[in-house]
Amino acid sequence: MDWRQFVMDLEALDPDSAETIFVQHGALSVTLSDAADDPVLEPAPGEAPLWAQTRITALFDRGADLERLKESLLNEFGIERLPPYRVEEIEDRAWEREWLKDFRPMRFGRRLWISPGDMPVEQDDAVVVKLDPGLAFGTGTHPTTSLCLEWLDGLSLAGTAVLDYGCGSGVLAIAALKLGATRAVGMDIDPQALVATRENAARNGVTDAVTVAGNDAEIEGHFDVVVANILAG
Repeated sequence: MDWRQFVMDLEALDPDSAETIFVQHGALSVTLSDAADDPVLEPAPGEAPLWAQTRITALFDRGADLERLKESLLNEFGIERLPPYRVEEIEDRAWEREWLKDFRPMRFGRRLWISPGDMPVEQDDAVVVKLDPGLAFGTGTHPTTSLCLEWLDGLSLAGTAVLDYGCGSGVLAIAALKLGATRAVGMDIDPQALVATRENAARNGVTDAVTVAGNDAEIEGHFDVVVANILAG
């Protein structure tokens, strides 16, 4: 099945009301995103702040009546014309793996590699972390993550304990273990990060060496190495 996608900058329109109308007209998903360069960097768990300029994107099946949708939006908000919008035709694909098309094995330092799934790495002494970030931050592509990975690759980690404070996908904790650390704790306040870290630990066969913590109070022990790939604030 193919799809149609309706994208509109909300301008002064209320996001909640707009979302309700999209759902009433059969939207299969509704996404609110930044319509300008005004990022919301790190909201606390449970918070869902919106941007001053918000864009709404709704996915419909190909047979959806988008003319009726537009009429409902005009009537609901009492306006004569809609803010700028577009309708896109989208071909169906394996969406759950779509992110892999632009993600290839990447090397950090001399021998540490981050690889999506089971993609092969052509280096005899490679240390490979198999990664699926899920909904958590951390694939290695962000500059600060890259710097942390390169730094870990240059350390002598044999027999060490490592704390990954703000672990995201768990990539740094798992990389440290693959490089020789014997114990790692990954702490994050985002529940999705904890799920991703556990799944990636299992994917790399280091489950028994990783402890996942949801807050400071759960962190126990002393650590030889601490990485904190988080915002300065």
